[in-house]
Amino acid sequence: MFVVDGHEDIAWNMKQFERDYLKSAAEIRAIEADTETPKHNGNTLLGYPDWIRGSVAVIFATLFVPPARRRTGGWETVCYSNQEEAARLYWEQLDLYHRMEDKNPDKFRLIGSKRNLAEVLASWDGENPDKQIGLIPLMEGADAVTCPQRLYDWYEHGLRMIGLAWTGTVYAGGTHEPGPISQAGYDLMDVMASLGIILDISHLTERGCLQALEYFPGTVIASHGNPASLIKNSDTPERHFSDDTIHHLAERGGVVGVTAYNRFLRGDWKRSDGRDEFSLDTVADHIDYICQLTGSAAYVGLGSDFDGGLGLEDTPSDLDTVADLQLIGNRLAARGFNSKNIEAVLGQNWLNMLEQSLPE
Repeated sequence: MFVVDGHEDIAWNMKQFERDYLKSAAEIRAIEADTETPKHNGNTLLGYPDWIRGSVAVIFATLFVPPARRRTGGWETVCYSNQEEAARLYWEQLDLYHRMEDKNPDKFRLIGSKRNLAEVLASWDGENPDKQIGLIPLMEGADAVTCPQRLYDWYEHGLRMIGLAWTGTVYAGGTHEPGPISQAGYDLMDVMASLGIILDISHLTERGCLQALEYFPGTVIASHGNPASLIKNSDTPERHFSDDTIHHLAERGGVVGVTAYNRFLRGDWKRSDGRDEFSLDTVADHIDYICQLTGSAAYVGLGSDFDGGLGLEDTPSDLDTVADLQLIGNRLAARGFNSKNIEAVLGQNWLNMLEQSLPE
């Protein structure tokens, strides 16, 4: 079965920590063993051999840079102070994805159309040794779009998904900086809709999620996040999805990407608590909850958020690399999920959304 991962912070890691994701996660961990990187971002969960081993065929690959006001230490050098800086840094990350494709066309392919998607999936047929990882650029936090009309340039260079917020932006309130969608946010959504860009409601507050779901006429997703009803004692309750938001998203045909991050499984968890409390069964709890809430397995997928400020130390005890996302299928089978529904959760729901939403 294909895995489609709705959220991985690849470019930020390559820029901030110079991680070489052509290597395996084990190789990268060995290289970084005597560095400060694991202290700041944990031991990596990603690497090309691991993507291949886990049949991770498509990734929503983020463009992400934090604002300087949210910097957590001097080590954090890739950050912005204004929208012009954000635009420059985000463009560098989009260019990085293009270079990944240019330098390794047998390994990576940017997906901007249904045709690109079909070509990537075809590369996984049979014993083909050149299996491509499809990368779909997703802008996390929209400050890099200096005005809505500049979005045409981003679209021409392959941007296909946008989340208005990470923390607060000029377009919407977000995690740690709650607030509604601004008028600029509505203007941006208008241009997004005209271009067919997919809207990601992750990191919006509940009010922002519901505003977006009511207003935006195009495809809406939640690339990474978990149901708030299962997360107790969170210091960022606005980061998780209420039952109301999940219901409205399902009514719109959207998909929620469940995250295998211990703080999204128990809100007051910290790294010093260790990993033993959680397993992939805990992740399956969140998937099953969304299925029961919506009455269907059609509205949930995976959105790991791997290497996005979390590493091996921050994930369930029976997970070692991104390849182990496949094991979630076994946990769902033990709960009575049939093979069609397991396939839907691991990747087909995301693929259905892409096949409906990408241009020809």
